[in-house]
Amino acid sequence: MLDTNITLQETRVYQEIKAEGEQWGREQEATLLVLRQLTRRLRQELPDEVRSQITSLSLPQLENLSEALLDFNALDDLLVWLQANAI
Repeated sequence: MLDTNITLQETRVYQEIKAEGEQWGREQEATLLVLRQLTRRLRQELPDEVRSQITSLSLPQLENLSEALLDFNALDDLLVWLQANAI
């Protein structure tokens, strides 16, 4: 017998979609934060190709980059990091 008292928010599908949306939101926030930090740290706007590479990074990669960028002094430092750490 089906339980008809269940709400949409209680369904497995809803919970999965909600979790995916929350993950996507965390990745977007991390990406924007890292881009702002890099622009400030390197004192220049990032080239579109570099911005594109950063937006394709996973959340763990973005977290690693957010720590590594503290040691960057030039765009070349970022490029070396991206080459060594991007998928």
